[in-house]
Amino acid sequence: MRVPLSWLKEYVDIDLPVPDLAERITLAGLEVKAIESIGDWWDPERILVGRIVRVDPHPNADRLTLPVVEYGGAEPIQVVTGAPNIRVGDVGKKVVLALSDSRLIDGYSEEKGWITLKPSKIRGVRSEGMVCSEKELGLSEEHEGILLLPDDAPVGTPLTQYLGDTVLDIDLTPNLARCLSVIGVAREVAALTGKRLKPVDPTVQAEGRPAAEQAAVEIADPDLCSRYTATVIRGIEVGPSPFWMQRRLLLSGVRPISNIVDITNYVMLEWGQPLHAFDYDLLHGPGGGLPPGESPLIRVRRARPGEAMTTLDGEERRLDTDILLITDGAGPVAVAGVMGGLESEIHDTTTNILLESASFDMVGNRIASQRLRLSSEASYRFGRGVPPSLADQSARRAADLMRALAGGQVQPGIVDTYPVPQPFVEISLQPDKVRKALGVEITDAEIAAALRGLEFVVNDEGPEWRVQVPQSRLDMAIPEDLYEEVARVYGYDRLPTTRMRDELPPVRDNRPLRAEEGLRNALAAAGMQEAITYSLVDWEQECPLAEAGSLTPDSFMKVLNPLSSDR
Repeated sequence: MRVPLSWLKEYVDIDLPVPDLAERITLAGLEVKAIESIGDWWDPERILVGRIVRVDPHPNADRLTLPVVEYGGAEPIQVVTGAPNIRVGDVGKKVVLALSDSRLIDGYSEEKGWITLKPSKIRGVRSEGMVCSEKELGLSEEHEGILLLPDDAPVGTPLTQYLGDTVLDIDLTPNLARCLSVIGVAREVAALTGKRLKPVDPTVQAEGRPAAEQAAVEIADPDLCSRYTATVIRGIEVGPSPFWMQRRLLLSGVRPISNIVDITNYVMLEWGQPLHAFDYDLLHGPGGGLPPGESPLIRVRRARPGEAMTTLDGEERRLDTDILLITDGAGPVAVAGVMGGLESEIHDTTTNILLESASFDMVGNRIASQRLRLSSEASYRFGRGVPPSLADQSARRAADLMRALAGGQVQPGIVDTYPVPQPFVEISLQPDKVRKALGVEITDAEIAAALRGLEFVVNDEGPEWRVQVPQSRLDMAIPEDLYEEVARVYGYDRLPTTRMRDELPPVRDNRPLRAEEGLRNALAAAGMQEAITYSLVDWEQECPLAEAGSLTPDSFMKVLNPLSSDR
């Protein structure tokens, strides 16, 4: 999980130096495997935000132009460029200007080489600097055109101040699925540093007909789908997402596509809830079509024997009855929690959206992903557990972004089918047992503060406390789970090292084991080599070891949950 620090700071105040922050959250179980500094090498005095005053034609080259750029200095300077996105007559575009003596990446070298700018003549015209591409700044491999900044970029600002950032690359174990989002990491940082998580209750401006009159949802298999919400947004205009959103997606390792798709990815990264946007006008009603006035029917069900569909990657997928589908009146439109279907994807001409935000069973999702040999950011999260309580919150957040960034009109209400509500979990906790388990004299107040910092509700009256688990946590069931949370916040590094108090048992001879080891050593001394083979195999690769036709799949013992379908 890649977390830009600037994004994280929107939800929690951070005053620790980055290395100290990384160490603190690593010691709490969120291993920071890398810290990536973006733009730390940009010279703050020579690589600046500039504004094009005018663009003149080059007198000696048709493909070159002469932008005149102001940058906060005494006078604008003239540079020479062949960028196709700068044309004669352009005025007001914001660019990145590198002055003389700036150090940049060589945009024309396949390997990462460096250049130092010097004033020079290009086809007879003097250039005092350079307007930069993303590759020359180390932001991407894009070198076709120069980087154009938003209109509100402040002229003269050092680029390291405007675009510089730090990205924490966090390696999360499967039990930390709650941290597969910026808000999830912010919640941990707040608890570990004694800060408060900033409010995260999204609101949405809605108008028009109620969504319940424009779409219907049925869940045929609630054991695999505990909640499904549908939000209708009308009148959107598909186009590029704003610069700030594209920037955050790129820093998080996600390629921008369009405003609608980018919003679903952005909210997934921010909240941890995968979303999917369907073209509303390509969905079908109960009769298989969509006559005027009829609403599309979304039905969540298991696949039928022999059923097939084409997913967004263009591949036709053969389905079986263990795979959960999202269907409309005409058939499958998505593999639930894995990937959408090609027929209902968002196009440049899409104007109306049905936004899915749902909760799918983690085991069922893993089975579907493995059977289809298909993985995605959505299946990665659903396969580790996404709280059903997130569905409506993230839907509101995404819908309001579509209103603000795509001109959509959010229809009032959410079609919310919730057959299996998320259970309310309360755990009994005895502070004395916490102290005994951790081996440290931690006070009752410290125990309560650690849990409350993680948004647990603690009733600490009496010798046995009642602790209510927040809905963001699916991994809490027994008191020992709470012991671990207290230890993480208190600090594993602060727990004392103690020696074993019991005597070690006497060493007893094991003659069979000693004989086996002696035989192994004798064979190795005689020049033989020992091979320890992988116990899970592809049966077809074993066939050459036996007579033709003597080995079949039934000759082997099969495991029910192989890591790879061919082993």
